Amino acid sequence: MKTISLFLLSCCLLCFRSVAEVKLPRLISDNMVLQRNVRLQIWGWAAPGEKVQVDFVQHHYNTVTGKDGKWKVMLPPMNAGGPFNMTITGNNAITISNILIGDVWLCSGQSNMELSMERLKDKYPAIIKTASNPEIRQFNVSTTITWEGPQEDYKTGNWAAVTPQSIYGFSAVGYFFAEQLYQRYHIPIGIIKCATGGSTAEAWLDEHTLQQFPDLLATAKQFQQKNYVDSLKARDIYVNDVWYTHLWQSDAGLQGPVKWYDTTSDYSTWKTFKVPALWKEQGITDSQGAVWFQKEVVLSKDFASQPAQLWLGNMIDRDSVFVNGRFAGTTGYQYPPRKYPIPAGMLKEGKNSIVVRVINYSGAGGFYKDKRYQLFNSRDTIDLRGDWRYNIGCTSAAIPPTVSYWLPPLGLNNGMIAPLKNLSLKGVIWYQGEANTGNPAAYTKIFPALINSWRDNWKNQSPDKVLPFFFVQLASYMETREQPAESNWAALRAVQAQTQALPATGMAVTIDIGEWNDIHPLNKADVGKRLALCAMHTAYGEKDVICQGPVLQQAIRKGNQLVLTFNHTDQGLKFDATRPGQFAIAGADNHYVWAKATLKGNQVIVWNDAITTPTTVRYAWADTPAATTLSNGAGLPASPFQYQVK
Repeated sequence: MKTISLFLLSCCLLCFRSVAEVKLPRLISDNMVLQRNVRLQIWGWAAPGEKVQVDFVQHHYNTVTGKDGKWKVMLPPMNAGGPFNMTITGNNAITISNILIGDVWLCSGQSNMELSMERLKDKYPAIIKTASNPEIRQFNVSTTITWEGPQEDYKTGNWAAVTPQSIYGFSAVGYFFAEQLYQRYHIPIGIIKCATGGSTAEAWLDEHTLQQFPDLLATAKQFQQKNYVDSLKARDIYVNDVWYTHLWQSDAGLQGPVKWYDTTSDYSTWKTFKVPALWKEQGITDSQGAVWFQKEVVLSKDFASQPAQLWLGNMIDRDSVFVNGRFAGTTGYQYPPRKYPIPAGMLKEGKNSIVVRVINYSGAGGFYKDKRYQLFNSRDTIDLRGDWRYNIGCTSAAIPPTVSYWLPPLGLNNGMIAPLKNLSLKGVIWYQGEANTGNPAAYTKIFPALINSWRDNWKNQSPDKVLPFFFVQLASYMETREQPAESNWAALRAVQAQTQALPATGMAVTIDIGEWNDIHPLNKADVGKRLALCAMHTAYGEKDVICQGPVLQQAIRKGNQLVLTFNHTDQGLKFDATRPGQFAIAGADNHYVWAKATLKGNQVIVWNDAITTPTTVRYAWADTPAATTLSNGAGLPASPFQYQVK
C-alpha cells in the first residue's frame, strides 16, 4: 500500500510539474526574427498565477500567468540588430538563442507561394549552390485545417537560416522577395511561409469576417460539426478505396503472369501514340482509367554507363515509370514535373525500354505539350517526343468527387493564421486567386475583406499604421484563343487590380511571365523582385522606386479610333505593335474583335476598320494573351484591363 501511495504521489508531482513549466509557442524559438521598431509581444503558457520573467537585451520584463494559464510581456520597439539570446524563467528556465531583430513578412496564399526552391533547383542551380545568408530566415507553417476554433500554436515548425541545404524548403517567391530587401537595406529579414496549395481566399477568413458572407458562414458552421467532417472523411476514404481497388484489379497490365513493364512483355500489337498530346486527340476515347505507354531507345555503351535524368514533362493525372523493368519513379497528381533520376546500371547498351503507366481520374488524360520529354546525361540528350506504343490497361468511370478541405471557409485561418496573431509583422505578401477564378465577382468582396481582417489582427502592434499588403496578379495560364473571348482569369485579374484602391497595397503584375501549360510558372525570381519593389515604394517609403507598369489613365474616341493615355510610363512607354492579339475593341453590341495598335509617345492608338464607333477596349484580356508587350522603360508590364469609353 505504501508503494502504491508513493507511486501516486510521484505521478501527481510529475503532472503538476508539467503544467507548471513555462511553455513557449513554436514561433518563439532559436533563430527567430522579431520585428523592429514596433512593440513586441512575447507569450506562452505556465501554471495559473506563476511568475514569469523575460530577460532580453539587458532588460527584465515580469508578469504573472492568468487563470487560463496564459502569460505575455510587451517589449518596447527596438532597432535592427543581433544576434541576441532571450531567457524566459518561471518554475523552469528556457533560453532562446541567435535571435535577430529585423523585418518579418508573412508569405501566404496558395501553391504559387508555397512552391519551394526545391521545385526550382534546375532553373536556379547556381543560386541554390551558393545560397548562404544567416540574416534571411524562414519559419515554415505546415498545412493545418480545422474548424474547431482558432488554434494557439503549431504542432511543427522551426526557424531556419538560408544555407545551400535549407534553401530547398524556402518559399521561392518569399526567398527572392527577402533577398531583394536584404540587398537593399542590409537588415535581417524573416519570412513566414504560410500557404496551402489549391486554397481559396475564404479559407483564410476568420469567423468574425465571415459574418459579412452569410452563405460562407453557413458552410463554415456546417464544417464545425465534428460528425459532419468525420462522415465526409469516411466517405472519401471509401470512395477512393473502391475506385482504386477496381483499377488495380481490372488493369490487364498488372494481372497477367507477365506485367506490362517487364522486359519480356510483347509490345508489337500495341497501337501508336505521338507524345505529347491529350489521349482524346489520338483516339483514346475512354478517358478515365489506366493507359500504358512504351518507348524503345537504343543507347551507346558510353551513354548507358552513366547516370542519367529522365524528364517526362507533366501528365494527367498520375504516373508510374519503369526503365528496363525496374521502377524509376512515380508522381501522384498532374502539376509536378516528372523528373526521375536514373542511376548507373539501370540503362544498358543497345535496346532499352521505358514504360509509363498513366492513371487519369477525371476529364481529359494525357501529356502536357511544350514540356521537356528527354533522356539525358552530362554529354548527350535523347528526345523522347514522337511515336510511343500504348495499350489500355482498364477503363473506369471518373472517380467520384471528394472534398478538398482547403476550399471551405475558415479552416485555414483557424489552423494557420490564428497562431500567428501575437507575432508582430512588417507586412504581408500574397499569391492566390487561381482557386477563386470560378467566381470573380465574389472575389470583389472576399479579397478586400481578407486584407482588412488581417489588418485588424495586427492592428495592436502599431495602431497608427496600416499593415502593408502586397499581392501577385495571376499569371497567364491555359491555351491562347484565336479570337477574343470572355475569361474568368482576366476578370479576376481586374478584381485584383481594383483592390489596389485599399491603402498600403501594391500589385506585382506577372502576365508576361506565365506559362500557358503550367499553373506554376517557374520564373519566381521576377515575382519576388516585383513584390519587393512594391514593398520598397510603400512599406519602406522610397517613393522614387518604380514599382508598377503603365496604368490606363483615360480613353478618348476620335472617329473610329480610341486614343489611350497612360501614366506610370517611367522612362517611356514601350509597345511592340507587330505582335497581334494584345488589344481588342467592341462597339455597342459588345462583340470584341482584335484591334490594330500603334504607339505615339505615352499613348496607344487602337482601331479596327470594321468598327466605326468603338465603345470598349481590352488589353491582354484572356486566360493567356497572345502577346503582352506594353510596358514602361523600367521593364514593368502593364496590367490587363477593360475600359468603357465615356
